[in-house]
Order: sequence, then C-alpha cells, then structure tokens
Amino acid sequence: MANNQLKARTRELITEFCAGNDHAFAQLYDLYVQMLFNYGSKITQDQELLKDCIHDVFMKVYNKRGDKNTINNLGSYLLISLKNRLFDEFRRQTFTSEDAIEDYEFRCSTSDVENDYLYAEKEQMQSAKVAHLMKNLTRRQRQAITLYYLEQRKYEEICQIMQMNYHSVRNLMHRGMLKLREAAI
Repeated sequence: MANNQLKARTRELITEFCAGNDHAFAQLYDLYVQMLFNYGSKITQDQELLKDCIHDVFMKVYNKRGDKNTINNLGSYLLISLKNRLFDEFRRQTFTSEDAIEDYEFRCSTSDVENDYLYAEKEQMQSAKVAHLMKNLTRRQRQAITLYYLEQRKYEEICQIMQMNYHSVRNLMHRGMLKLREAAI
C-alpha cells in the first residue's frame, strides 16, 4: 500500500475506531503489526517478548481510544511506543534478574527504520514535485532534460537521438531549465 494511501486509510480507521468500531481497530492492527514486528526484531531477538510488547502497545492505543484524534502519524507513534516499551522491559528484567547485562544479546541494525521511513517519504515527495514540474515543459524539452540528467547522455548523443543540431539542443535545455526554475518558485 502506498504511503499516502496508508496515511489516508489510517485516518479513516482511527476515526471509525474512536467512534466505537472495534473492527476498525482490528484493521489498524493488521496494517501495522508486521512493521512493528520487523522494527522490534532489530532491537531484540526475543520474539515472545517482542510479541508481548506489541500487544501492550496496541492495548494502550485501545484503552486510550478517546485521545487518538491528536496523533498525527500513527506509524511513528507505534514505533516509538514499541521502542520505549521494549526498553522498559529490558530495564525491568535487568532489575529483577540475576543475569548480567552482558548476557543479553542486543542486535543493532546499521539502518534506522524511522530514518529510512522518513527518507523514503521525502524522496517520494521530491519525485512527485519533479513530475509536476516536468509537466510544465514541452515534450521536446522533457525529452532533452530526461536524456541529459536522468540518462546522463552527452549533448552529442542527445543531438543524434533528437535529430537536432548542437546549438538547438543547448537552447532547448536552457529554455527548459528556465521554465523549471519559474515553476519551482
């Protein structure tokens, strides 16, 4: 499911859930449980602890049904809640266990799921903006800019592909870039 569709569907389900629809809560659970499990697996290998913490996070959401209207991004809220819940459990186990902390195996990923999510969202927004800006260009300008910037072709190759002389291609590129700058402002 695309990111914008996920956000829109999440908003709908939250509204239904806050209105008392338990089926909407089950659908929210289904939408986010795998993402939470993948994220939690980067923090701990103890799958039972992870499942319990995910359950606790969703129970917290369920019990505070009336407060959920203020959550802007449920995905981020769930990820942060899960991380905090897992760390609370680690602290609790440390204080109630005779095992040394060194006996616990922590797996840290080189990639941060939250940052990856934010980076992907930013890239998607930039791609959409570029696509919108490219619609302001003529077909020939779009073709020339695509060949030069995306396919990284040299001007001589573009001249051959478009069957134009060198100066015409340069003028076409220049006018296209001016249009893009104007549209971006």
